[in-house]
Amino acid sequence: MALHEFDLISVGGGSGGIAIANRAASYGARCAVIEHDRLGGTCVNRGCVPKKIMWFGATLGHALHEARGYGYTLEVNGHDWRSLVEKREAYIRRLNGLYDTNMSNNGVQAIAGTAQFVDDHTVAVDGEHYTAKHIVIATGGRPTVPSVPGAGHGITSDGFFELRDCPRKVAVIGAGYIAVELAGMLRSFGAEVTMLLRKQHLLRTFDEMLRESLMEQMIDSGIEIIPRAQVAELKKQGNGLEIVCDTGTLMPGFDTLIWAIGREPATDTLGLQNTGIATDDEGYVPTDAFQQTNVPGLFAIGDVTGRAQLTPVAIAAGRRLADRLYGGRPDRKLEYTNIATVVFSHPPIGTVGLTEEQARAEFGSAVKTYQTHFMPMYYAMTDHRAPTAMKLVTVGAREKVVGCHIIGMASDEIMQGFAVAIRMGATKADLDDTVAIHPTNAEELVTMR
Repeated sequence: MALHEFDLISVGGGSGGIAIANRAASYGARCAVIEHDRLGGTCVNRGCVPKKIMWFGATLGHALHEARGYGYTLEVNGHDWRSLVEKREAYIRRLNGLYDTNMSNNGVQAIAGTAQFVDDHTVAVDGEHYTAKHIVIATGGRPTVPSVPGAGHGITSDGFFELRDCPRKVAVIGAGYIAVELAGMLRSFGAEVTMLLRKQHLLRTFDEMLRESLMEQMIDSGIEIIPRAQVAELKKQGNGLEIVCDTGTLMPGFDTLIWAIGREPATDTLGLQNTGIATDDEGYVPTDAFQQTNVPGLFAIGDVTGRAQLTPVAIAAGRRLADRLYGGRPDRKLEYTNIATVVFSHPPIGTVGLTEEQARAEFGSAVKTYQTHFMPMYYAMTDHRAPTAMKLVTVGAREKVVGCHIIGMASDEIMQGFAVAIRMGATKADLDDTVAIHPTNAEELVTMR
């Protein structure tokens, strides 16, 4: 049997795996990427990219109705979900092709198939063996489906992107960012949406201001939110679904149920038992600060590590690892603090740093917060109202900003610039000394008292 040798192999052709291979190849390393599915991973095929397209479409739905307040005479005659999906999928196919082309141009070999470890430095794909001094596990994760009777009648976020028509009445089970994003989009497209939360609140790890404001606005939009409700069974009922809650409550009449209860690492088919790699109880692959597993030469990046499960994090970690291994930068690593993130809810959320609760737990009485709540000028002309809320969390006599949290129009775009400032150690005085751009929502962050 032939043994194919490389300097670096990425097991996984998502954003992180492709990023490290391309960067390592730029330094002259012989690299391969092994992927059993379409190139681009979850983000490109069933995550960030198609989600953002659907979010844009849903947001335009709001704008069409709000246009009347600005003097436009419009008649909205429904929405062609199927047409949007077809265009979205064509766009994704182009991205898949671009990934393949760019890898080829960089000298990275794409290997189609499912990889299984033979030993610490060898993987098998369809009977062929591939070996490398450095192997990177970048297989990402997949949606979790609970082990309740009838769970297979529901779909996950993967299934959401396979829908060819907008559901009429849909239940979203979950309270995290995927749940609120899907619920908001579906409601904006006209679906009747019910959310079932295992506990009391949405987005439990986010700042209290954000989760309370979002919950209020989702309820105002017509989404029914039922806290402290767990699905005990999902039954097929004619052409629909009936939810049986653990309290015995029956909820009939849904045509779609979406499980959005979390994600799990895609490590169970890798044959890790043939290596010395240690995984945690959930199957994630722990690493040190340099993405090194407990086995020399074996690394892990992205969602499979269980840390900061965001596409840009996987890309950044992969590129830094390549810089360290092949670029002559031995101390190069990703800092996992002050990583900004956005929730594409309706309205969107932008957040970076510590929540107020986290800051008080760490710094106690040294914490001071600044907060504002206002209606953006845009809504002065419309019947629809979507307030914005902002919070700065500061610490110490210098009032160093350790957290920034925004919900409202354009929060997704505003956050990027402020994330840079906070990462550089900005203080409240630094923000106050910055001349505001008027009139904007963002100016409130440099005028807050």
